[in-house]
Amino acid sequence: MDGKAGAGKGRSPTPTPNRDGGATAGGGGSGAGAGAGGGGGASAPTATGGTTGVGRSTLHANKTILKTVSVFLASGKRNSSNQQSKAAAAALQNKRQQRQRRMDELSGKVNPKLLDSLRKKTRFTKDELDALCRIYRKLVSNCQYAAKTLASSSSSAAIAKPHAAVEGIDRIVFRELLHSTFDIVTEEILMERIFCSWDKAHEGLPLRLEGWLIGLSTFLRGTAAERAAFCFRVYDLNTDGFITKDEMFTLLRNCLIKQPQDEDPDEGVKDLVEIVLKKFDLDKDGKVSLEDFMGTVTAEPLLIEAFGQCLPTDSAVVSFFSTLQV
Repeated sequence: MDGKAGAGKGRSPTPTPNRDGGATAGGGGSGAGAGAGGGGGASAPTATGGTTGVGRSTLHANKTILKTVSVFLASGKRNSSNQQSKAAAAALQNKRQQRQRRMDELSGKVNPKLLDSLRKKTRFTKDELDALCRIYRKLVSNCQYAAKTLASSSSSAAIAKPHAAVEGIDRIVFRELLHSTFDIVTEEILMERIFCSWDKAHEGLPLRLEGWLIGLSTFLRGTAAERAAFCFRVYDLNTDGFITKDEMFTLLRNCLIKQPQDEDPDEGVKDLVEIVLKKFDLDKDGKVSLEDFMGTVTAEPLLIEAFGQCLPTDSAVVSFFSTLQV
């Protein structure tokens, strides 16, 4: 038995690959060798199968993540596209409304919603608003005719727009209206300031229908406080919220009639500025604020046009309403 055992130990078994990829001892090997070989062959498929399962699970997870990201990105694109489409549609609708509103303004028409809004913002009745809209249409037509006449007679007529329409009342027609209808006879600087202060939301631009009517309401039927605030805006030449000495000098110098015997009329204007400043400068800071102006005018209403005429006469207001035919 020892000889067989020695022979068995001395024999070198030749490994033979089995079907599962494991190694077994030679076919004549002992039961232990075969058992070892069989054990090795049986364990290999288990390890390989485990690795394949993990790889498949990872791949499936990656595919799920990619699909989720793709769905999220596609949803974001759709939402962005929808928002852009809604914004474009809103912008187009707003543009159409503005175009229609400009056409209504030029034709003197007022849509019901705007009419209700204007009745709340002004002190005019519905019939008066209709009549004032007709006047607006005539004034705009005059502006358009004047613009075409100027363009045709100008040397630059060749490069001028042939049908350029003035969408509103310009300063030339406005000044003529102040002079001929409301008896305002004042200096050029005040005429310009009245035009610029008429519609405080759009200084210096051609007057549109809404601005024309709201400004006219203050001009003709405004309260004492509204009319005083309007006068202050007119006198505040640089629109900084104060009437300074320099602005008073400019306004009063144009208002006064120069006498030929006056050697230096500006000295008299300077003295007048000091007198007026003491009257209006309630807080003694060297300039007149809106609060100073309102306080002084409230105490002495006749001082509301101390720096020049910028309101219509009572007779002009009565005459104007009598011509509305309402």
